[in-house]
Amino acid sequence: MSESKSAKVLDARGLACPEPVVRTKKALEEGGFDFLDVVVDNVAARENVLRFASYSGCAVSGVDEKDGVFTLHLKPGKAGAAGSPSLDAAVELSGASCLPPEGAAGATVFLSSDRIGRGDDGLGALLMRGFIYALAESDLPPKRLVFMNSGVKLAVEGSESLENLKRLAAAGVEILACGTCLDFYKLKEKLAVGRVSNMYEIAGFLLEGRTLSM
Repeated sequence: MSESKSAKVLDARGLACPEPVVRTKKALEEGGFDFLDVVVDNVAARENVLRFASYSGCAVSGVDEKDGVFTLHLKPGKAGAAGSPSLDAAVELSGASCLPPEGAAGATVFLSSDRIGRGDDGLGALLMRGFIYALAESDLPPKRLVFMNSGVKLAVEGSESLENLKRLAAAGVEILACGTCLDFYKLKEKLAVGRVSNMYEIAGFLLEGRTLSM
């Protein structure tokens, strides 16, 4: 009698980058199945999950598409059975640009805005939320986060990134918010994670080692 094969379906539709990759990684780490079907509803998610699956040792037996919904049929290999690779390593090899680079590990990340890039403000805010979430999920987090100008809005009450920043703080990441900036936006009393800092201290941190600016 042939051995029965177990399958798991991961529905990642409607999830913004990098959530589909993060959930695929977690599913591979948990294991307990012979096949994993990942369902996504956009091309970017499909490509990012396929790259990550390939690097993690999964065989891709096929990709079905219907009405813009993609089902990726994965069979975990040795890497998938023993635990998938870090998100940072996968980023470097896969080019999944919505995830934080491996170079973020141990670095100071300088955030001078509450959104990423110029253009549509809604898109910029979405990208920033995704970036902070990816940092919180990373196996190799940065040493500290420094918030200046409107970036301090990310660390106050009501911020959509607050829970992920608290996760980073709990993991030992130092979080600093510019006091002058908090005063300007009248937010000093609403700081909900990290501590108030000053330009002298911030300048010292930015000069002492590797710094990534967003």
